[in-house]
Amino acid sequence: MSFGQARVSPVRRVVVDTDTGIDDAHTLLYLAGRPDAEIVAITSVYGNCVVDDAVRNIGYVTRLLGLDVPIALGAAGPLEGSPNIASYVHGKDGLGDRGYLRPVPDLAAESSAELLVTLADEAPGELDLLALGPLTNLGLALRIDPDLLLKYRSVVLMGGSGPYAEPGVLRMIDANIDNDPAAARLVFAAPRNELVSVGVNVTAGTILDEQAIGALRAAGTPVARFAVEILDSYLDFYQNEWGRRIIPLHDPLAAGVLLDPGYATGWIDGPVNVVGDGFTSRARLMRTSDGLPPAFPYERTPDTRVLTSVDAPRFVQDFVKTLS
Repeated sequence: MSFGQARVSPVRRVVVDTDTGIDDAHTLLYLAGRPDAEIVAITSVYGNCVVDDAVRNIGYVTRLLGLDVPIALGAAGPLEGSPNIASYVHGKDGLGDRGYLRPVPDLAAESSAELLVTLADEAPGELDLLALGPLTNLGLALRIDPDLLLKYRSVVLMGGSGPYAEPGVLRMIDANIDNDPAAARLVFAAPRNELVSVGVNVTAGTILDEQAIGALRAAGTPVARFAVEILDSYLDFYQNEWGRRIIPLHDPLAAGVLLDPGYATGWIDGPVNVVGDGFTSRARLMRTSDGLPPAFPYERTPDTRVLTSVDAPRFVQDFVKTLS
């Protein structure tokens, strides 16, 4: 990727690993609408909903888009412990409980982890991997092939919390990492070509506000209509945070950065560790808010490119235009 400036290059061939909730569905719509992206395959994982619903939701969205790609069934829970399913955010079915008919799509014979390995072996250096959920499938795939990430042109994660925040500042929960810290440790320690963390430190401020939601509603196309229909439970959740019916574009921003690194206006390359405080786990760049190493020993992992700022208004404009 060429960070810091808009990219003009061939179409990105993207493998999407997703726990298909509301913003994941929005991300698939966005990727399908971008002329510089081709969705090659979609692998499912638990997280925003149980994995069986994630697969059904992938099928529903791909049918809406007329998209025929391999779909794989992935992990139902983390490498260690039990899953934390975010039905209180995305609805029990992951798409806001709108009552959509969601038959199970035709599934690949391989699991999500196995398909991630197969695709990388078949086209080394040609594919980009976009991980939108807990990193369990990637952790399982790395157990099969420890050099997996070297075979993808780039890997972009919606996950991480950036560097340590300024004293007194709290971050939104780093849910994808918290759901499987063991798998996340495997990913951040693995050799790679390029690993990019688009974390809650930048996604939380990339807001689809009332005006943008109104523009989607006014578009009236099948894609835009679906994108607005599934928003209610998401808006219900975030109104308790901000007192307004607005949402952060967590997963879509990660896709936007993959396709156009110019959306990133600040980043730091450095080691990321997965650390816990007894309540939640986060993937943190091992730097304080003033750029210094933390005041405790940490693991020297390969450098991850950690975003620290983004051009949120430009991305939101592109997102609305693409879905409209």
